[in-house]
Amino acid sequence: MRKTLYIISLSTLVFSCTSKKNIKKNTYRPKTTVTQPKTVTNSTSQEKIKPQITKESGVEFFTTNIADITKNDNTASYGSIVSAKPAGYKVVKTHFPAIAQNFRQKYLILHYTVLPDDKSVTVLTQQGVSAHYLVNNLGDNEIYQLVDENKRSYHAGVSAWRADKNLNDTSIGIEIVNMGYTADATGAKTFQPFSDDQVKKVAALAKDIVTRYNIPATNVLAHSDIAPTRKQDPGPQFPWKKLYDEYQIGMWYDEAAKQSLLTSAQTDVSTRYNESPFIFLVQTALQKFGYEVFPNGKWDDATKKTIEALQYHFRPQNYNGIMDAETWAILQALNQKYPTK
Repeated sequence: MRKTLYIISLSTLVFSCTSKKNIKKNTYRPKTTVTQPKTVTNSTSQEKIKPQITKESGVEFFTTNIADITKNDNTASYGSIVSAKPAGYKVVKTHFPAIAQNFRQKYLILHYTVLPDDKSVTVLTQQGVSAHYLVNNLGDNEIYQLVDENKRSYHAGVSAWRADKNLNDTSIGIEIVNMGYTADATGAKTFQPFSDDQVKKVAALAKDIVTRYNIPATNVLAHSDIAPTRKQDPGPQFPWKKLYDEYQIGMWYDEAAKQSLLTSAQTDVSTRYNESPFIFLVQTALQKFGYEVFPNGKWDDATKKTIEALQYHFRPQNYNGIMDAETWAILQALNQKYPTK
């Protein structure tokens, strides 16, 4: 009897323990760790916004922009990526490129050589002056590149436009083979024309450059614009309006705006021409547009040459350096259309 009771008690204990285990098993709810799909999302995002650097013969390139082009920012490289090689360390491009960057190339400056083709090549490659490109006058389809666009060429010299100075640092220069001008005994200048072939080459080249570097219209300039007291190139024979009309390159005033300003400009010129406040007003308008001129209320030589430079570019029919009514209306129309930001 005692043995029977022992067996029954043992069976009850086993059953009780088994039941408790089953209850715990059925009611247990393991903790779940909520993980954000961070790695997957970021990886996909990174792949989308940061394309791979390409390599050719061991040289790295990155030609895709991921920055904000509306702010003139651009991460694209139009040459090989130049990197440091510090001794004992490895430079990696795990986080390349940062979006906060833009091009060095802010300006496009046009020149003429005052030399024939062969001498232009020699001087621009063997002496202390250069340009990124040289447009010959041989009637062929070639444009000579003389300097890497990522490097400074020595084409602008002492120069200024709006808030910028020393434009070699921030520009690409195009030289055009042209003999410049001859002057008569009175100092009147007669400029040589450019061939149609040259104009087409310059237009195609300029279009490519301003598009790639997002160069604004206000920064496509003549050498005479950025150095008016010492330079005349490319002169009044260069067809700026043709580039504007047919290729959407550079600046030009609105004819309607000029006409609306012409009557008041005629009054200004006929009644106030030699008054210091009017001269100061003209000088200030030239300065506002971009020319480096220092208002002093006098028709000095620097002011006359600056007016001449304006006329070379925007009023080539008459480039005598005198602020007549049409030139004054044109200058005001330009300032309306292209205000300083």
